[in-house]
Amino acid sequence: MPQPWAGQGMPQPWAGQGMPSASSSGMLASHADRERTVDVLRAGFGEGRLEQPEFEKRVARAYASRTVGELALLVADLPHGPMPMTTAPAPLPGTFLPVPPARTNGKAVGAFVCGLLCVPTMGFTGIPAIVLGHTARAEIRRTGEPGDGFALTGVILGWLATGFWALVLVLGMVSAVVSGGG
Repeated sequence: MPQPWAGQGMPQPWAGQGMPSASSSGMLASHADRERTVDVLRAGFGEGRLEQPEFEKRVARAYASRTVGELALLVADLPHGPMPMTTAPAPLPGTFLPVPPARTNGKAVGAFVCGLLCVPTMGFTGIPAIVLGHTARAEIRRTGEPGDGFALTGVILGWLATGFWALVLVLGMVSAVVSGGG
């Protein structure tokens, strides 16, 4: 059966919903008219109403059309845009829902932040980093939460800061004893 859009003769007007009436079918088509027609064709192709070769022919013909009536014939057998849903979508079973990302252990994040703050606070946050880091690592082993890297980094930075300040304190005491004893 020959399609009305495939004919080489004069196009017949089509007075569908949202399309021009018979009196305006001879009106020259604008670029916007052609783009709207191609959008309807794309929607029809995306819904599986058109095969690839037919879609390509109609799009080429839409861009070559001179009148609004020719464009109307290209989409006469298609709904104008995606079909509306008639029913509400059914809820997805939990099997198909994405798995929410696991939350990183809060104490591990706290240990990491305290470890990083050891330098600007001159080691003041070193002991909290150590305590939080060890506590977080125990919780992570028990619960399987992510964040062990943060906790370990906090522990290491906390021990380095505490060790550095302990060394400074010991050296200061030694120098005080040596300088005061002589």
